[in-house]
Amino acid sequence: MIRAVLLLVLVVAAATALGLAIAEHSGYVLIAWKGLRYESSLWVFLFLIAFVLLAIWTLRWLVRLLLASGGLLNPWSRRQRGRRLQLAADKGLMDLIEGRWERAVRHLRLAAEGERQPLMFYLGAARAASRLGRREESEELLERALRRQPQAELAVALTHAELQREWGDLNGALDTLQAMRERHPRHHLVLEQLQRTLAEHGDWAALLDLLPELRKSKVLDGEALVELERKVWTARLQHAGESGMDQGELSLQPLTAAWQSLSSSQRQDVDLLLAYTAQLRALGAQEEAEEVLRKALKQGYDARLIRLYGQLRGRDPVRQLQTAEGLLKQHPQDPILLLSLGRLCLQNELWGKAREYFEVSLEFSRSAETCAELARLLASQGDIEGSNRLMQEMQVLQGQRLPQLPQPSH
Repeated sequence: MIRAVLLLVLVVAAATALGLAIAEHSGYVLIAWKGLRYESSLWVFLFLIAFVLLAIWTLRWLVRLLLASGGLLNPWSRRQRGRRLQLAADKGLMDLIEGRWERAVRHLRLAAEGERQPLMFYLGAARAASRLGRREESEELLERALRRQPQAELAVALTHAELQREWGDLNGALDTLQAMRERHPRHHLVLEQLQRTLAEHGDWAALLDLLPELRKSKVLDGEALVELERKVWTARLQHAGESGMDQGELSLQPLTAAWQSLSSSQRQDVDLLLAYTAQLRALGAQEEAEEVLRKALKQGYDARLIRLYGQLRGRDPVRQLQTAEGLLKQHPQDPILLLSLGRLCLQNELWGKAREYFEVSLEFSRSAETCAELARLLASQGDIEGSNRLMQEMQVLQGQRLPQLPQPSH
């Protein structure tokens, strides 16, 4: 309040002093140039100069306001355009998340065109276009992203490879990823996508070569890496067995070489054991397969191993049956072991014992496979009724229930 009063007093004093000065000394100004003549008092001249300066300043202020207006004076100003682009970006990202692909492409395209670093918007628009089945548009958006931000080559390539996999173009995805692997040999996302694409492509040989790099780079955690190695080596053993069949006469050499290349711990893996012995059986080497499984079952019991063991015929069927019966003490209620024992009894022509094992197995588990084995045995012994009953049960267990017979009309 005091400041306002002081300011008012100063203004009044200044105005009074100015009025007295004007009254006492009016002054005189004369300007003559060629035919132009201007004359006035000094104070009027000073007022005109002040007025002109004020007019110039006001004009500059209006021009600046016009150029920088927020839309009231100039709806196409830079600030208004920035707001529209930000709105398009927000809407586009929300559309992408919520699966509105057509709107996402439109909004993200608009946001990308006005953005200095448009990578995120172009990649999102490319994904949305891909979901709409517009592959050419998707690739064109990726190309634009690369032109605008060439330093983001890896991000664009990873997105491109992912979309190529979605399109079913595994060869194209592999080409893209291999090119990125040359430029970024240890990048974890490149290696992760590469191993996934190779697995989908079924290129187990290439995956086998990639395994050391995956292990060194720690792309996968321990369990995932072990599972991948298991799949790769299982496929490798299957391929080796098939190679042995393609050589005119059956050859164990490719399969044996593949098996020997495994580590000792891998040769104890149940899945790999099953893959190896199944290929031995397919190549006619049942005796070798029986020997491998016999040693494995001594190391540890597994129902999958005993199932295959019961389907093999080794060098000594009696010894094979004794080996399996030795497991019965510890696993007396295992229906798979009882089924395999029944099959081994059939190999030794112990019909009554085989029937007993099959029937006990069915007491613990009504299996279609066991029903079929017992039905076949009963049929060979002349029990057609019992065999038919078991065959009908087998069909029910397999989901193959027969339709009801039509009722006779009265």
